Amino acid sequence: MTMPYERRRAPAAEPRPDANTLARDVVQGLTSNPKTLPPKLFYDARGAELFERISELPEYYLTRAELEILRSRSGEIAELAGPHATLIEYGSGAGVKIRLLLNALESPAAYVPIDISREQLARVASELAAEYPAVDVRPLNADYTMPLTLPPLRDGSRRLAFFPGSTIGNFHPMEASIFLRRVRRTVGKSGALVLGVDRRKRAGILDAAYDDAAGVTAAFNLNMLARINRELSTDFDLDRFAHRAYFNSKASRVEMHLVSLAAQTVHVAGESIRFAKGESIWTESSYKYDRARLRELTESAGFRLDRLWTDAKKQFWVAYLSAM
Repeated sequence: MTMPYERRRAPAAEPRPDANTLARDVVQGLTSNPKTLPPKLFYDARGAELFERISELPEYYLTRAELEILRSRSGEIAELAGPHATLIEYGSGAGVKIRLLLNALESPAAYVPIDISREQLARVASELAAEYPAVDVRPLNADYTMPLTLPPLRDGSRRLAFFPGSTIGNFHPMEASIFLRRVRRTVGKSGALVLGVDRRKRAGILDAAYDDAAGVTAAFNLNMLARINRELSTDFDLDRFAHRAYFNSKASRVEMHLVSLAAQTVHVAGESIRFAKGESIWTESSYKYDRARLRELTESAGFRLDRLWTDAKKQFWVAYLSAM
């Protein structure tokens, strides 16, 4: 049965996940081999602020390259999407890129920003609701890596998903395929996806992008431990961990780690987690794609690669994918 459509703009975001869920995720990751923490833990209010600073760093080419593509190709995206589309953005962040699509699309019906950072989501949704009064803005505070239920939407509107920023690279390939299949089910057989994808390139460029000279990315990585200390009353000593990032050429991914500078024990939710000197917590992967790998991934998820645009330096891609 179709849910009733209720006109509503920028409602309050839903509560953040509870401490039990956070504790479970942290303990599960830190007792695995290798030790890991999920990238979603980056994005508390401080983490979101640090990531916005990262996106402006000279080494971090990704945001500039993607914005260059979106500015030059948003008209083509609008033509492909057609009028009255409903935009669904996975990981809406500061809402910079979505404005380019909202400005280009013909009479978009609704916009659903999905983000795990409650504070930033509420602020950005309110700003966009004021800037685009004809668009029904319906924020969803959720972990988009998990199955989710969208707010009620008007029937008949074509759904256009938007997943910018090369975040697809944070998923291991099988996880990326599973996630994109969920997006495919969400947009339906007439829907489409605009996807940001980082291209494989020289290791030196990639290493610098994830380990900048100013140390902002290091602060972003370490902030994950500060968040866990704050929300779970754990005892991570941030001075005893160091940021490390490098390109793993064989796997075609950048890896980010927090390396223990000494043998130590950290207490988390009643568990004693031991670290050897030099042992790391693997906090993020960022896979880099060539055309063949990208086509294989998207087709496995039920999407057809209709358009593939790049920037002047050929560092990044924005793909337009139609549901098959």
